[in-house]
Formats: sequence, C-alpha cells, structure tokens
Amino acid sequence: MNAIELEGKYCAKNYLPLPVVLVRGEGVWLWDEDGNKYLDMMSAYSAVSHGHSNPRLVKVFQEQAGKLAIVSRAYYTNKLGPLAKKLCEISGLDMMLPMNTGAEAVETGIKASRLWGYKVKNIPENKAEIIVAEGNFHGRTTTIIGFSSEKEYQDGFGPFTAGFNLVPYGDVSAIEKAITPNTCAVMVEPIQGEGGIKLPSENYIRELRRVCDENNVLLMLDEIQSGFGRTGKMFCFEHDNILPDILLLGKALGGGMMPLSAVIGKKEVMELFVPGSHGSTFGGNPLACTVGLEALKILEEENLIENSAELGAYMMDELRKINSPAIKKVRGRGLWIGVVIKPDIITARKFCEMLKEEGVLSKETHETVVRFAPPLIITKEQIDWVLEKIRKVLAEI
Repeated sequence: MNAIELEGKYCAKNYLPLPVVLVRGEGVWLWDEDGNKYLDMMSAYSAVSHGHSNPRLVKVFQEQAGKLAIVSRAYYTNKLGPLAKKLCEISGLDMMLPMNTGAEAVETGIKASRLWGYKVKNIPENKAEIIVAEGNFHGRTTTIIGFSSEKEYQDGFGPFTAGFNLVPYGDVSAIEKAITPNTCAVMVEPIQGEGGIKLPSENYIRELRRVCDENNVLLMLDEIQSGFGRTGKMFCFEHDNILPDILLLGKALGGGMMPLSAVIGKKEVMELFVPGSHGSTFGGNPLACTVGLEALKILEEENLIENSAELGAYMMDELRKINSPAIKKVRGRGLWIGVVIKPDIITARKFCEMLKEEGVLSKETHETVVRFAPPLIITKEQIDWVLEKIRKVLAEI
C-alpha cells in the first residue's frame, strides 16, 4: 500500500487532504515522495512561521533533546522561567501558564476567566457566562465546539457545556447588550482565521476594551493563529494599542517543531490558579520551552515581523490588481491573506487543487476562501513566483 492508501485504511477520515505525500521540508519549500517541489503557503495554520527545519531551531532542539526533554512540573527546570519571562515582556502582561496545543490554551483561558468571575467578581456559583463571536474557531474539544456557530463541528457530539453567549462578530453593540451581571469574559479572535481571514471594523478591538472596562468584564483574545508576527506585529492587538486581560497563544510559539501553547494574563487573573487547580503532563517541558524561546529570538533578530508587514502588504496589493471574474475579494493583514472565490465559477477546493499542480500548496476554508499564510521568512522573489502561479491558474479558469 502507498501512503495515501495506508491512511485511508487505518486512519479516521476527519481530514480530506490534497493528494500529495510530503516527505521533506526546508525553509518555505516542501518535497513530495516523487521529488516534486512545492512552496508552502499554509505554514501549518501559522505553526511553521519560521520555515521548515529552521537551522537555529534544529540546533537547540537537538542539543536540549540530548540533555533533558520531559520531566514533570512536580520539579523546577531552568527552561520554563526564561520562556515565561520573555512572553510576559513582549506581551506586556504579568504571568504565564504553559500548555501544549491551542485548544488546551483556550480551555485554560476559559477556566481562568471563570475562576476570576467567581473569586473576584463574585458571580454566583455555576452561573459564569462568556460571550463569544459567531464564525469563531477556537479548537475542537467538546466545550469549544459547543459554542461554535458551525453546525458541522457540532453534529453528533452533544450535549454541550452551558455558559456561552454567541453574538455576531464585529458587532460591539451586540456584545454590550449580551453582558449580564454574570458575564466574566468576552473571548474573540482579533482576526477570524478559520472563518476565512475575516477582519472586523477598524475600531472593534479598541471598543471591546472600552466595553469590558466599563462592565468589569475580562477581554480574552485568541491569538493562536494571529500571534507572533503573522499580521505584521508581534501580536495583532498591538494594531489597536490596547492590552487584553488574557492572551491565548500557540502554533508558531513551538517553532514548527514542538506543540507549545501558553495563556498569559494579568496578575489578578493568573495568580488565582493554585496547586491542583490545573495542570498538564507535557506543558512547560524543557524541550518545548527551549525551542519556544529560540523561536521568539528568531522573530526579533531576523526581522520576521517587519518582513510580514512589508511583504504582506505587497502581496495583497498585487492580488487586488488581478482582474479575474473568479475573485470576489482579497482581505487580510500581514502575511495572512484570504482570497474570496466566487463559488459559481470555481470552488476554493478546486482552486487549491489547481495551485498544487503548479507547485503551490494552500488550503481552502468553507469552500469560498483560499488562504495564503507562508512562513514569515519568505522573500519578495518567492512571493512573485507564487503570484505568477496564481495568475496562471486564474487564466486557466
């Protein structure tokens, strides 16, 4: 059996991959088992922002793996503290709690905000509410999918956890109306990634900060995809000159090598955790922390954030110049771009299949949006090459 047949027989079919079997990656490039070369315009949903097998990350990974990889949080190590300090410094927040995956970070953020609601705001027991946005994607756990507005994410998985109020994305007045004395937090993505690279109005996040302050409610931002330079700033909230109360991070923090996520928050929230109230076998392990700290250094020292801002603006401008009946809209920020496709002309899935044949790997969302989120190390010449392939596919359509 070949690789595709093996997965088809022995793996649950919870994904529908493009028909390509990848065996090697270097920088922005990937190779399949037949030696064909592809430019990666997905970066594993922003997890590979530093490029595949980044030499600096490979070096520290190998060195640390040869010393100490995993121990229990029942002991201290010399790796977690420096990572926590760095994350607090660059975010402007006070304390960090390490986890592994984005969904774990979201679940931890939910617990943190509820804990604050009961211990500080004095919400009656089991009455805490969190306001979330339609079109959200915060993960795949049963709690998280329970407040999704996508029915396909929920089908067959109920009953779901109560305590979440769903309001339209980008509508501050709807959030104001939804706030009750039992509201402990508002949780949103500053840009909705899985929703199709959807940007809210220019002042949405700033207004959310105001509304939360006025109503004694925590502002929790999910920057698992948008963080670490993806939008042209270290964190997307920096575009609005505000500070959240809780920040959820993951993906690129692990340098494309290790699962690593974090919840960072203000002291009055995070200090409420006590021994036994939360934990993780692998969270904060020395190997992941070593890779994570080096990943942050690379972002700053190699100017990847500035590269994202400059080349993202360039790519969006060039995409908007393309005159094609298949393109409805181009939107995004930094190197996080969504091209909205007219489904009556071609589906986004078919568009991605055609791009694959031209050596460009991307991923559709909701059959109407093609996402482009390359590693932040990409060059202008490589973007021009991708643009040439996009134009060719559009011409064929």
